Parts: sequence; C-alpha cells; structure tokens
Amino acid sequence: MRTNFFLHVPAPLIAFVVFLLILLLNWLGYRFKHYQLRKHPNAEMDNLGPIEGSLLGLMALLLAFSFGNSASKFEGHREIIVEEANEIGTVILRCDLYPDTPRNLLIANMKEYVESRVDYYEARADEEKIAVALQKSKIISKKIWDIVTEESKKPNALVRSNQMIPAVNDMIDITITREGARIAKVPPVILFMLIILIQTSAFLVGYSQKSKKRNLVMNYGFAVMISLALYLVLELDRPRRGIINLDSTEQKILDLREEFR
Repeated sequence: MRTNFFLHVPAPLIAFVVFLLILLLNWLGYRFKHYQLRKHPNAEMDNLGPIEGSLLGLMALLLAFSFGNSASKFEGHREIIVEEANEIGTVILRCDLYPDTPRNLLIANMKEYVESRVDYYEARADEEKIAVALQKSKIISKKIWDIVTEESKKPNALVRSNQMIPAVNDMIDITITREGARIAKVPPVILFMLIILIQTSAFLVGYSQKSKKRNLVMNYGFAVMISLALYLVLELDRPRRGIINLDSTEQKILDLREEFR
C-alpha cells in the first residue's frame, strides 16, 4: 500500500465507497447466514454475540483513537498559525527600533515575507507550490537575518539587537514547526486497518441478524454513521482542503498586511 494513498483520494469519495462496502458486506453476511441455515437446517448456529461485541468495540476504539488524533492535530495547526502570526507581528513592530535606512529595508523584506507565508497556505495541497513558497520564505528570512546581524555589530545597537534577533529567530523556526505539522498525518496503516475492521464488523452485523427480514433502518443507520465518522477523521486530517479548514485562522496572517499601510 502506498503511504500517500489516503492523502490523494478525496475524503468524500473514500467515505462513500466505505458506505457502499458496509451495505454490501452487511448483505453478504446476512445472505451467508441464511445459506448456512438452508444447507444445515438442523445444525445449531454458534452464538457470535461476544465476538461481534468485541470486534465492534475494537472498531469503536480505533475510530475514537483516529478521531482524537486528527482533532488534536487540527487544533495544533490552529495554534501554530496563531503563534506564527504573533511572531511575525512582533518582528514588524520591532523594525521601528532601527534607524530609517535599515528600518525601510526590514519593512520591505517583511512585507515580502508575509506574502510568502500567505502563498504557503494558499498553495493548499499542491506540493510544488508549497515548495516554492517555502523556498521564497527561506530566502527572504535569510535577508532579514543578515540585516539584523549586521546591524548588531554597530555601536549602541545592543538593546535593539537583543530585542530583534530572538524575535527573528523565532519567526524563522516556526516555519519548520508549521511544515512539520502539515506533513504529520494519521498513519495510513491505521486508516487501512480501521476500514478493514469496519467492513468485518458490517459482515458480522449482517450475519448475526436472526430475523428472516433484514432491518434496513439499522443497517443503513450503521453505514451512515460509521461513514460520517470516518469522513470527519479524514477531513480533520486535511485542514488545507475540504469543508473543515483553517481559513478563518489563516486570516490572522492576512491581517498582517495592514501593518504595512
């Protein structure tokens, strides 16, 4: 299995396919049970209650773990964006500590830097655009670092350098933290195992139905709710696309443009 399979397939498509598979496996389980009853009418069917309960419990546990993992990562993304906006804003404000010439250079570079960070988010899931935006941020941040370190060598620059250098360093470091958070996903093997458990549980639920007529409300309800839960896990794990995103939080970065007006 390719490690990036789930990342490249749209979440609604995965959830819909899982929904159809649940219904299919549930029906197959039901039909298999009745086939065995017809083939061995006098045989005593095993009680699968404990097995079914254990498997459903394991599925619920893994689903809860995946959901919690995705939700935690999503919230982590939000906090990192806010932190980055604060750190960039701090550097912009501390540009005023410098005389006009270095200040103007810093402001011009910071304006470009903010645009590079906006480009980074607006690239969404396009890896090429993300790489270009990261490279642009790296080049501009190097220019900013060179300016502040060169200014720190001048007489009477101790106070402003002590204020500015740590701020610039934090601003640069947060880009690595944010990129690391972006590429950190729920391990595909866990999602794959979860889908296998869901389908196995669907088969056993169908197999364990004792009535001669299937309970369609229960079957469709089970399929819908499990598929929706899986869909939410996938959406939370992909905050750059889909209906659950970080656009409102990213506005904090966009608002930094106002600092240059």
